[in-house]
Amino acid sequence: MPELPEVEVVRRGLAEFTTGRTIDTVEVLHPRPVRRHLAGPEDFASRLKGQVLAEPARRGKYLWLPLTSGDAVLAHLGMSGQFRVQPSGAPDEPHLRVRFRFADGGGEVRFVDQRMFGGLSYAEGGAELPAEIAHIARDPFDPLFDPDSAVAKLRRRRTGLKRALLDQTVVSGIGNIYADEALWRAKLHYARATETMKPFQAKEILAQAYAVMSEALIVGGTSFDALYVNVNGESGYFERGLNVYGQEGSPCPRDGRPIRREPFMNRSSYRCPRCQPVPRHVRW
Repeated sequence: MPELPEVEVVRRGLAEFTTGRTIDTVEVLHPRPVRRHLAGPEDFASRLKGQVLAEPARRGKYLWLPLTSGDAVLAHLGMSGQFRVQPSGAPDEPHLRVRFRFADGGGEVRFVDQRMFGGLSYAEGGAELPAEIAHIARDPFDPLFDPDSAVAKLRRRRTGLKRALLDQTVVSGIGNIYADEALWRAKLHYARATETMKPFQAKEILAQAYAVMSEALIVGGTSFDALYVNVNGESGYFERGLNVYGQEGSPCPRDGRPIRREPFMNRSSYRCPRCQPVPRHVRW
């Protein structure tokens, strides 16, 4: 699933194209992507007609399109959701689900989703922050992110370190890829018990998560297949800079030991057995 850098790339692309534009019509081509809008596709479309878009916003992996009315369109990309910017009249994508046309007659925004795990919903009063995601913690790129508070939350969780990093109520935006990369950089095992960590260690892992996501953002994020692209259909290429994630059997860039892949929460974790040894106190 897209993590913070990939969603931020999409947000920036949409900001250049949508900010200040007036929605003319919304066409819902399949009801599933708007399933969280309980009033149905027709109501979703009618509410947006004539609305003016403000600059898109993001918290963690969630993106929303604020409206000048004070409401918003909340979006989650899921596993394969894409926002695409296209000229009016361009051929439809095979998995086009929702189309936004604008009053100025210019190009349109399309929500494309092959697997349809993502979706859009209308968030009343959600321009500042949709209520549906108010429980999600601030991410390290948020100007109001409080590192000391995040460190305290991390150390209170009494769980494995990677589980805490993936908990979006502790710190948002970090997913499987960037957690593994940050853990490798900090030389910490993913099952390290959070309550045994010193404050400086917790600060270090959060700093490394910020660093690796910053580097990924510069190059457009990580794309392993065509399901994640920016609004122009272009893939990111941070996968070329991954040190451990997806590198099973490859030599560790620090000490040359083969990278291991181990099962973790129905997914996988990648680590160097020498740089990141199993600690004495672990919480799987």
